[in-house]
Amino acid sequence: MTLEEKISHLKAISMEQARAEGNAIIDSHRESLEKVFEDHKAEAVRQAETRIKAETTNAKLKLNQAMAKSQLELKRENGKVQQELKDKLFEEVRALVDDYMKTDAYREFLIKCIRQAEHFAGGAAVTIYINPSDEHRKDELERETGSQLTVSREDFIGGMRAVIRTRNVLIDNSFKTQLDNEYDRFIFSGGDGIG
Repeated sequence: MTLEEKISHLKAISMEQARAEGNAIIDSHRESLEKVFEDHKAEAVRQAETRIKAETTNAKLKLNQAMAKSQLELKRENGKVQQELKDKLFEEVRALVDDYMKTDAYREFLIKCIRQAEHFAGGAAVTIYINPSDEHRKDELERETGSQLTVSREDFIGGMRAVIRTRNVLIDNSFKTQLDNEYDRFIFSGGDGIG
């Protein structure tokens, strides 16, 4: 082999070896970069999933807050409407009571209440009060019941009240007390069970 052939052969082997080493370095670097890329991609996916979960939780929280606020506003509005209806209903009831107080049935009711109070007193001193609006009935009621009646200074709408001082007893058949009690107890019950 000539010197030129040896140089050429050495050159070819050196180039082949250099290419092999270069390719190995490139392959190693490529694998390293692919590993870094895969790690980075996995981290980015993890961060995105965490952000999505956080945003989803935040959105649900905001939705729940908005729903709670809306429900509270609906309850307030419902309560306001119910109060208006209740007041209107009791205005109508009061008008019906006023109409009732003009009837003979009301006079009979007063007589019955007065007699029951006298019976309950059982001979003890009893003060029987009628409403100021019934003052025009006083003489007639006294004749009918044989009881001494007092016209109250307080307007209790209608009905009667009796006091047995020796026993600390108040018999309250006044319409004011009965209407107030009914007003306090009255609630609207809807089909959904909300009182």
